Amino acid sequence: MHDVVTHRVSLMVLRAGALEINATDEKTAAEAELIRATGKDALTELRAVLGVLGEEGGDYHPRPTLADLDGLLEQSRSAGVPVERHEEGDPGALPVMVQHTAYRVVQEALTNIHKHAGRAATQVVLRHLPAALQVDVRNAAPPDPALDLPSGGSGLLGLRERVELLGGEFTAGTEPDGGFVVSVRLPT
Repeated sequence: MHDVVTHRVSLMVLRAGALEINATDEKTAAEAELIRATGKDALTELRAVLGVLGEEGGDYHPRPTLADLDGLLEQSRSAGVPVERHEEGDPGALPVMVQHTAYRVVQEALTNIHKHAGRAATQVVLRHLPAALQVDVRNAAPPDPALDLPSGGSGLLGLRERVELLGGEFTAGTEPDGGFVVSVRLPT
């Protein structure tokens, strides 16, 4: 629940911030600022509610897989983040849980890019290896100051736990050029 809602609300806040900056009149800028502030408040409240609920509950929707990845990337592109997708190797038949985890890794990495890197050029690379799927999400150094979106601080930690539960490897960190990379290897 956290992954999906946070990603979508972050996109709304990002778009409202872009509208606020590019508005040609004060009324539009003020409305965009209100939408952005309301979205930031919603993210903060969502984190508080999910902390109380412990994210328990039924899973009533199909889990997204790699077949859904292009739609996710298009959401970021439409918000002004230039995202490229590269795929290497033969995907074969990947387990659904591996595909779902790979999707969530990309989703969380994009959410962090929206929060911390703004419109930084981003590459999503999927490498189909003989016994693993390698997923790398790399963004360039932020070209502009990013929006100050609230962060629960547990997104990357949650990803690490999700990946390790499948016996995978997780790394994330700043690159020497000021960019950031999230890198995951999931056994297939």
